[in-house]
Amino acid sequence: MASGTAPLRETDRFVDFIDVEKSYDGRTFAVARLNLHVSKGEFLTLLGPSGSGKTTTLNMLAGFERPTNGTIILNGQPVDRSPPYERNIGMVFQNYALFPHLTVEENVAFPLSVRKMPKSDIAARVQKALDMIQLRKFSDRRPGQLSGGQQQRVALARALVFEPTLVLMDEPLGALDKKLREHMQLEIKQLHSMLGVTIVYVTHDQSEALTMSDRVAVFNNGSIAQIGTPDDLYNQPANPFVASFIGENNTLDGVVDDVSGAECQVTLNGGGHIRAAAIGPVAKGAPCQIALRPERIRVGPATLKDNSFQATVEGSIYLGDHLRLLTRLGNGQLLSVKIGPERMMAAGETVALGCSSLDCRAFPVQ
Repeated sequence: MASGTAPLRETDRFVDFIDVEKSYDGRTFAVARLNLHVSKGEFLTLLGPSGSGKTTTLNMLAGFERPTNGTIILNGQPVDRSPPYERNIGMVFQNYALFPHLTVEENVAFPLSVRKMPKSDIAARVQKALDMIQLRKFSDRRPGQLSGGQQQRVALARALVFEPTLVLMDEPLGALDKKLREHMQLEIKQLHSMLGVTIVYVTHDQSEALTMSDRVAVFNNGSIAQIGTPDDLYNQPANPFVASFIGENNTLDGVVDDVSGAECQVTLNGGGHIRAAAIGPVAKGAPCQIALRPERIRVGPATLKDNSFQATVEGSIYLGDHLRLLTRLGNGQLLSVKIGPERMMAAGETVALGCSSLDCRAFPVQ
């Protein structure tokens, strides 16, 4: 678990993956030796590129896939051999999975009907759920008569109406446009805060994960590369994969000259030196990679810190709230720099760049 994240107490553990593995062909593992714990009421996001194991992990928790090895515990009970309908889990999918021939009200009522609840109780719960998503006035419409955002809200209501102990969401906002997706992120987070339900959410969108989650588990090649709060992952990535996948990063290559406590000095390929925080087994004389976020670099002699460089501006992109500079160091390596929009710079201009050693993270080359 990433630094800054308090360990879960035994009484907090609501979902446990214990040495869970999944193989489809008996030779390779889509998920390998997974140990993951989710606390009650937590919003945990499984984040990673396609094929990293995040959706397979969600499907095993839902009961759609059985683990090849290991145990999954939900609320104190092993469920890795239990069918989905016995797990009391709500599901929200990217394609909404609404019944096109049923009205909004009938779609939301469906989970209650199959549980054979009394009709009076069903009606009361459905109306409460429709009020929660502010769609009561559309209760008689069919899904095809709704916008994408409205359909997704109906899918949310259907997943929550039977008061599940756990809600799983698999890329639920992937089909929406950017503005609506950002709006739905806030709506889902507000519902989570209001209801206190445990949510496990899958996405490949790192900004979505950072916006919504209490913790994020970053998957790579079937295992968790790092797990922690959004702040942990962004500011203290534990390895080059997380540093490159979460947010934007410059990568500089070099060789370690010296290691002193938590810091090291690196000679950059092509010339020049940089001081950085030593992450992992960084050793003198070994190759390393430096990760440095564009917004951590300062422009101008007055702002220089532990590290200073001369660079040439190769181009700039105006992005409204900031300007993105592409600069080239004297050793030929490139640095992307994020600065305020009020300062325009022309290609060919020479600039002084500076950054703190604390903002540079040196990783050993694997």
